[in-house]
Amino acid sequence: MIVLVGGEKGGSGKSCLAQNIGVYLAKEKDASVLIADCDPQRTTSDWIQARNNDPDLVTINCIQLYGKIRNDLLSLNEHYDYVIVDCGGQDNLALRAAMSVAQHVLIPLRPKRRDIKTAPHMEDMLSTCKMVNPKMIASFVITQCPSLPNQAGRIIEAKEVCSSYGINVLDSVTYNRNIYDDSEEKGTSVFEAEPNGKAADEIRAIANEFLSIEQELSYEFS
Repeated sequence: MIVLVGGEKGGSGKSCLAQNIGVYLAKEKDASVLIADCDPQRTTSDWIQARNNDPDLVTINCIQLYGKIRNDLLSLNEHYDYVIVDCGGQDNLALRAAMSVAQHVLIPLRPKRRDIKTAPHMEDMLSTCKMVNPKMIASFVITQCPSLPNQAGRIIEAKEVCSSYGINVLDSVTYNRNIYDDSEEKGTSVFEAEPNGKAADEIRAIANEFLSIEQELSYEFS
């Protein structure tokens, strides 16, 4: 399966989400995983480099790809259970190429107006790519949510606005937790830093939710 984690808004935690989902699939689902780092900032490539210094961590393969990556992704998909594509926060050739072959597109957005404003353009982009990839499923993921109870309305509002564009919105969210940044800096994941912590539960919930959607659709097509 090719899973694209991408979008037009920077700073929404795309690389962090891609990394942690990758570790979850490799560590808890015993899957072979490759992350294609298509972000010029090389956040995931740097994370992998730090990670490779610890032989006790589960193996996550990584490759850097830019530009016309459609055929590269299709080839890699034949050799791994999951190819996770980490695209930077901008509309570019790599993002559209990945959309043309991905089974699932995860679009992280923070519950902030400047993030939500990108939803209409993402809907246009997804509609265009669905012409060549009609089985693609796309889901918004609300990330870096405020944990204060009086801010819960912002999360609900963000979900409602995103769903108004006819795109699925995952029930599961991530909250603004230091462990995401701290583990990334060390080349680890929330599963290795605090396997029974709240952040690990958040990533498990996100991964299992989008995987269940794929499973339901596979039954429909079979």
